[in-house]
Amino acid sequence: MKKKDLDFFKELLTKRLEDLLEQADDTVSGMTDQKENFPDPTDRASHEANRNFMLRIRDREHKLIKKIKGALERIENGTFGICEQCEEEISIERLKARPVTTQCIDCKSKEEALEKALGL
Repeated sequence: MKKKDLDFFKELLTKRLEDLLEQADDTVSGMTDQKENFPDPTDRASHEANRNFMLRIRDREHKLIKKIKGALERIENGTFGICEQCEEEISIERLKARPVTTQCIDCKSKEEALEKALGL
């Protein structure tokens, strides 16, 4: 992969990581600051449902943060853009769509077909 492409992905991933970390900090401070009292059980239930929804979103973002850090490590060690299954180059188009991917489209399609066949 060309250096300009690597620089593009490094900048893209770094920016996304910073955004996710900032959102996580906002969520934590927002949840610890709130000491609300809800006399109405419906209001309390609605608040708890919203809070649980935010926690699920943050959990997914936490997993994405790990993947982004892994992609940045692969950029540093020179393995970014190489499929971990077949060791062929992953297309730029696929990397632009999903920069944290570790598999080319063919290997990922085979993996998904196998999971579907096994009922996973």
